[in-house]
Amino acid sequence: MTTDVTRVIKLKDAPGERTAWGRPRAVVYLWGIAELLFVTNPWQISSGLRIKVLRAFGAEIGTGVIFRPRTRVRFPWKLHIDDDSWIGEGVWFHNQDHIYVGHDVVISQETFLTTGSHAYKRDMGLLTRPIHIEAGAWITSRCMVLGGSRIGRSALVRPMSVVNSELPENVVASGNPAKVEGPRFDV
Repeated sequence: MTTDVTRVIKLKDAPGERTAWGRPRAVVYLWGIAELLFVTNPWQISSGLRIKVLRAFGAEIGTGVIFRPRTRVRFPWKLHIDDDSWIGEGVWFHNQDHIYVGHDVVISQETFLTTGSHAYKRDMGLLTRPIHIEAGAWITSRCMVLGGSRIGRSALVRPMSVVNSELPENVVASGNPAKVEGPRFDV
């Protein structure tokens, strides 16, 4: 039931527009063009070319990383990926804060990682928290990883799961929110 006394936040007055950019407007707009041409592009262009363009805009990407087509990166200067990780087709790094990906990590198709949210009870101001994914983790297809999450070393997140907290190392987790099912590897 709605009434006239139920509060409505005036979105035109919400603080935080452009506060997460971290670069001048011209750089952000230039990145939008480069992302469209070289990163989000569905053609099977070289993973190495995608990585060169990301690095040119400040992404820290190690050696041996594979970046598949249709990937999106909101702010490359806030993306850090260690060696030999695989980024699947259609992965979206909506990184208004930093995202740290360890070595030998797999982030599978259509996974969405977002570091931003809003102060929904106050003024809809932008709130951001980083994401940390430790070495050897596998985030399977169509998962969602929210800001403030930490996925432990060699953890596996099953398809369609939502991670919104800390997952320990060497676990299999699934669901919304993702809950630990058991160990990934026998120790």
